[in-house]
Amino acid sequence: MKIKCSEEEVVIFKKISEAARELQMPAFVIGGFIRDQLLGRPTKDADIVCEGDGIELANRTAAKFSPKPPVSFFKNFGTAQIKILLGNIPFEIEFVGARKESYNRGSRKPDVLPGTLEEDRMRRDFTINTLAANLSREDFLEIVDPLDGLKDLEGKIIRTPLPADQTFIDDPLRMMRAIRFATQLKFEIEPKTFQAIRDHKERIKIVSGERIIDELNKIVMADKPSVGFDLLYKSGLLKIIFPQMVALVGAEFIDGKGHKDNFYHTLQVLDNISEHTNDLWLRWAAILHDIAKPATKKFEDGHGWTFHGHEVVGGRMVPKIFAQLKLPLNEKMKFVRKMVELHLRPISLTKENITDSAIRRLLVDAGDDLECLMMLCKADITSKNKMKVRRYLANFGMVENRLKEVEEADHLRNWQPPITGEIIMKEFGLPPSRMVGEIKNAVREAILDGEIPNDFNAAFDYMKKVAQDMGVK
Repeated sequence: MKIKCSEEEVVIFKKISEAARELQMPAFVIGGFIRDQLLGRPTKDADIVCEGDGIELANRTAAKFSPKPPVSFFKNFGTAQIKILLGNIPFEIEFVGARKESYNRGSRKPDVLPGTLEEDRMRRDFTINTLAANLSREDFLEIVDPLDGLKDLEGKIIRTPLPADQTFIDDPLRMMRAIRFATQLKFEIEPKTFQAIRDHKERIKIVSGERIIDELNKIVMADKPSVGFDLLYKSGLLKIIFPQMVALVGAEFIDGKGHKDNFYHTLQVLDNISEHTNDLWLRWAAILHDIAKPATKKFEDGHGWTFHGHEVVGGRMVPKIFAQLKLPLNEKMKFVRKMVELHLRPISLTKENITDSAIRRLLVDAGDDLECLMMLCKADITSKNKMKVRRYLANFGMVENRLKEVEEADHLRNWQPPITGEIIMKEFGLPPSRMVGEIKNAVREAILDGEIPNDFNAAFDYMKKVAQDMGVK
């Protein structure tokens, strides 16, 4: 069986084949490129393994292209990389000599020695990633599969080539990768392999947070990320890497009154929003929107369970969680916090007579992120009662229409009040003080409440009236 490649890819592989033959090095395309080609997934890179010096093979291959691409190499690791344009899309090719590895239990960084192609295959994480295509002239692009990777690919199984215990003890990050591949590819993790993850979950503590969040974000960006989070929870890994999320698990009952399982509700919200956006940070907002419910949960006699203020408390938790998970503490974090803090606002507007004042405040607070907020709120509807879902969506439609009407009339997106603190201090000769803030806030509230128009002259006159009432001259 031969791997099917595009004409451009065949040209590239033929040049590598020629270079390998000149150097008398057996060489193979191996791993993800073969897996994804067989699955019909897009590919943008390929790994080449050879019995010999990978850097030497990369340089010999690069010389066969015109113009010659630069060779990036990492001598300590014995790897090299070149990039070839396929149309306007860069295709990355990494070269490495076949290796064998030995691990120290306290680290996931192996001691690497030259090895055979067979030893190189055995050190790989999963059988579906051991598939290779021969680059010799006689068996060009013929698939080599000594470890039944094709069988596991067809059966949609994640399985390790070595005993799973050894694989995960050697490199604990592979536990995350197993779950990530199962989520992305819609595969099942072989039972013995999953049990090994459960048995060795504590080993994940030796892996850097940066490597863990890289795998976690790939799970978040899958078509159905709930699959990965459920596996992380059931394996015990999630409690170690993200305990705040595990705190959402379970429903509690008192006097026959219970609340929903907020963990699985969150996963449903995440899946819902993932159907409509590939924005990683909006997906993280879905993950964190109810994160403070355990901290705010109370049972009130005659009423039931409440989670008052969970959106405010949750917003405060976002920076700490981002720091803990090695997520960026920048505008992305601020966006997620904003979504968490505002996620109940549109819902509350569907439960009351909507005033223009409430609409104005939502427009001002959400700004350019209003559409993202509304998407999150719609995803938050997880009721199995179809009538209730239709009613909620109809109410959201009403809110969206009112938002559009008020925005067209008042132009309040990303609005800043026309009266600044500097204007107040200059007009009344005041130093920076609480009084300046109170005057400025009074003007802001009057505009949002519709008491005065949103223009400078009206705001300036109102500022003077407020100042006079406060005894400022």
